[in-house]
Amino acid sequence: MSLGKSLFKMFGGAIAAGTITALVLTPVAAIGAVAVERTDETMQSNIDDLTFGTTPGVSTILDANDQPMAWIYKQRRYSVPSEAIAQSMKAAIVSIEDRRFYEHNGVDLKGNLRAMATNLFAGGVEQGASTLDQQYVKNYLLLVASDNADEQAAATETSIPRKLREMRMASSIDAKLSKDEILTRYLNLVPFGNGAYGVEAAAQTYFAKPAAELNVPEAAMLAGIVQSSSYFDPYTNPEAVTNRRNEVLDAMADSGAIDAEAANNFKAEPLGVQEQPGGLPNGCIAAGDSGFFCDYVMKYLDEKGLSTDTLTAGSYTIRTTLDPAVQAAAHDALVQQVPSSTPGVADVMNVVEPGRDSRKILAMASSRDYGLDLEAGQTVLPQTASLVGSGAGSVFKVFTAGAALEQGYGLDTMLDVPTRYEAKGLGEGGADNCPAGTYCVENSGSYASTMSLQDALAYSPNTPFVKLISDVGVDNVVDLSVKLGLRSYKEAGTFDGEASIADYFKDHNLGSYTLGPTAINALEMSNVAASIASDGRWCEPTPVNSVTDAKGNEVFLDRPDCEDAMDPDAAHALGQALSKDVTKGTGSDAAQAFNWNTPLAAKTGTTESHQSAAFMGFNSRFAAVTYIYNDGTSVAPLCTSPVQQCASGSLYGGDEPALTWFSAATSSDTAEEGTLPPAKNEYRRGTAASLGDQYIGRDFGVAEKELTKRGYKVLRQYVSGNGAPKDQVVRSSVPTPLKKGATITLYVSDGSPAPRPAPARTVTPSIPPVPQIPSQPADSLADSLRRLLGQ
Repeated sequence: MSLGKSLFKMFGGAIAAGTITALVLTPVAAIGAVAVERTDETMQSNIDDLTFGTTPGVSTILDANDQPMAWIYKQRRYSVPSEAIAQSMKAAIVSIEDRRFYEHNGVDLKGNLRAMATNLFAGGVEQGASTLDQQYVKNYLLLVASDNADEQAAATETSIPRKLREMRMASSIDAKLSKDEILTRYLNLVPFGNGAYGVEAAAQTYFAKPAAELNVPEAAMLAGIVQSSSYFDPYTNPEAVTNRRNEVLDAMADSGAIDAEAANNFKAEPLGVQEQPGGLPNGCIAAGDSGFFCDYVMKYLDEKGLSTDTLTAGSYTIRTTLDPAVQAAAHDALVQQVPSSTPGVADVMNVVEPGRDSRKILAMASSRDYGLDLEAGQTVLPQTASLVGSGAGSVFKVFTAGAALEQGYGLDTMLDVPTRYEAKGLGEGGADNCPAGTYCVENSGSYASTMSLQDALAYSPNTPFVKLISDVGVDNVVDLSVKLGLRSYKEAGTFDGEASIADYFKDHNLGSYTLGPTAINALEMSNVAASIASDGRWCEPTPVNSVTDAKGNEVFLDRPDCEDAMDPDAAHALGQALSKDVTKGTGSDAAQAFNWNTPLAAKTGTTESHQSAAFMGFNSRFAAVTYIYNDGTSVAPLCTSPVQQCASGSLYGGDEPALTWFSAATSSDTAEEGTLPPAKNEYRRGTAASLGDQYIGRDFGVAEKELTKRGYKVLRQYVSGNGAPKDQVVRSSVPTPLKKGATITLYVSDGSPAPRPAPARTVTPSIPPVPQIPSQPADSLADSLRRLLGQ
């Protein structure tokens, strides 16, 4: 190098050194005027974050037993307090990175001046001299505060403005925080390689122990890695790591942290790292069979304002509602009936706990394995909680029956069961040879010509329910299904990309709704069951009990209030109406196969052409729907034993769907502890008939006033010859369905006396003739008399 250049660099170094000294000691505003590009407000914000902010860590998802299910993170970091970090670790990092740490005020002016001069003379970066405070600032801006590549580049650029910002912020935090707090924050922040951020994760990664248990050579190795975590990798570059560790041990001896003899002894030890670096699965793949539930947790929290980015940027603890025993029982039952390798077919099940004020999801399972290996039949599609398949079939008769019970029908109300039913105004098509503009439906099998509403639910003929939905109204049936839980049916675009499913069926008044011909969300269907089991009260199904942040504060989740969807007495009656399905109906064979004897409301369902099938079952403790459907690229009829795609379907809801349900339910205690509330007597006959009965014997004027107030019209019909006082109601006629504005006929006495009963006819019994005794000798006559007298 020429003498001129050397003098120039010396001159430049002197100027630079003087400038640094002056700028570090000037106020922030002065620095900004000279070189700092950021505003004072931005710098102050960064200082506040450096002083009080948190660092990204691992968010943990726990099951209902507080056992980890999955972990979500961007940086695998576990922030720990000072007392959870070994003193050897603190001594090692101070000895090698900033020996004057406890002496300076965040910026080592002597060191910076020396480094600046050295670097200028060398024509490049030869010496760093950043204090631990400065390193903390730099790493925080890089790893925490940067939202994009430009900000990351700005945090690490080699420039005087960046260095000045860094020094000023380091000086500020040193004035605000104790040395121990700065050191703890630093050790919790910096990267240690192999995906470990912070000393706790590093200790677990390399030595499978907490940071509190690190010994001197282990702490020295970790302290040496900080300089370049990618280069100093004990698995790929053990020699360099050993040399660096020994360098740290020497520095510890020089600083007095250990003596020279101990340092030499420690140098002779191997690195002692575990065979493979310890890691932590990231994401719901780690949840295994509970992956679908984990995925739903993430979706649910995102809708509540806790996005995946938020969760991965903070150390949140998410306590879920998942019951591992119920989850295992559901998953085992599903794969037993439909193995995960079954081409093009899936079996899903959600278990929801009934409750008037909350609705916990206990299990969410699929016969498919959760994962990314498509060739192995894995999937990450949200099968359990999205609109899939061809429909739940006759399970939708539950909604028609529920609407009928609300409109005056009873469990014992008799329904006509024609072999074929043709309806005008309910759409068109259906069964073969259906006239234009007509909706036609036929029964699959032979049935009695009439049966009660309860029997119709148990044996499931189609024709009475199409007639019933015509009577009670398609709108009422659809609205009830939405209120009970099919909330996605009212979302725009769910039918054809524009209209909602609910609006489409209501706008076109389609009677086919009662036969369940559209895709369902299996979680929503399970919640329908839970709503009926909860006195007809809807609550949002939730997978999360609580969320707490890194400081242990509970995070608010905006949950909707529960809503009354049905009258509680009507809901109880509906549960009882469905109870015959598992004793004598279409679900009875499956129930008997598992020796089921617990009260249960249930309904089977199968769609046209057997393209999907379902089973709903619930009581006070357990509500679930199992659903088998085509989940591949082609849709085909489904056959039973084993479940598979086939040319002509044979799968019914009482087959594998019901078997899946009972297999899962009998493998956990929850379902078999449940009950069903009894139905009130008026729901046996029907509230319409019962409404009229309550006015019998009462004055017509009073009855008319009360019924009019309740929204009905009243027709008076006089009858004679009953002997009741004039205007007393003697009988009634109430129409079904009973709707507001309906006319109720009350038959009242005209006051005429009852007909006098005809006098009883007196009948005089006839006297039998005296028997003629033939002439006999005297002694013979005496013998005869003795015989007559019993002597």
